[in-house]
Amino acid sequence: MTVENHGKPQDEEPPQRGHGAFFGRRKGKTLRKGHAGLMAGALPDLRLDLETPAPADMRTLFPTTVADIWLEIGFGGGEHLSQRAGENPDVGFIGCEAYINGTAKMLSQIELNGLANIRLWDDDAKAVVDWLPEASIARIYLLYPDPWPKRRHRKRRFLGEDMLERLARILKPGGELRFATDIDDYAAYALARIARSPDFVWTAERQADWLTPWEGWRSTRYEAKALREGRRGAYFTFRRTARSSDILVRS
Repeated sequence: MTVENHGKPQDEEPPQRGHGAFFGRRKGKTLRKGHAGLMAGALPDLRLDLETPAPADMRTLFPTTVADIWLEIGFGGGEHLSQRAGENPDVGFIGCEAYINGTAKMLSQIELNGLANIRLWDDDAKAVVDWLPEASIARIYLLYPDPWPKRRHRKRRFLGEDMLERLARILKPGGELRFATDIDDYAAYALARIARSPDFVWTAERQADWLTPWEGWRSTRYEAKALREGRRGAYFTFRRTARSSDILVRS
């Protein structure tokens, strides 16, 4: 997947779909029969069709009435995505996860909880980012992505300058990019790029703002692993600024 939560091995695979190099593992243990059945039967109905243009009104992707659309990039086993979708039935969710076993777990959560407000993409998230219409997303979650700690690998980090520009394009002015990491170096890396970006501002006013999880936060397996290893998570909220070009486009 484009973003691999760093609890997974970092086996590399070749570039995907022309959207940049893909780094990460696609499959783990053999799927259980039930999960395999969901991948074959349920996923085709929930998978985004990137071969056709995105609808002008993205809300039409969902069978239920939704007011806004949120995007989660690299949802892992789906704990956070399924929780947020259940809490917010008036929001449409797009979840991206190229790790097959994670997608299978997410499908199980969708079936178990009867979630009708989720659409999925089981490949490189960059493809979805480039497919989405301008200013179509109200919130983006990027939770515990692979930090690629070696200096020569830092260009593989998801939250670089180029990706910030691409995320800014799809976020509505005033929309939020929520980023969580337990790696101090990645936090500093992201903040340095946010500081240089004309499209985002960091909303924190005090230390507690980024040391405290967002309201309703449910810990993920990757956060639990970090805590066991003595690392504390940080929770950053970056707001999409309204620029003169945005106003001109919409006037």
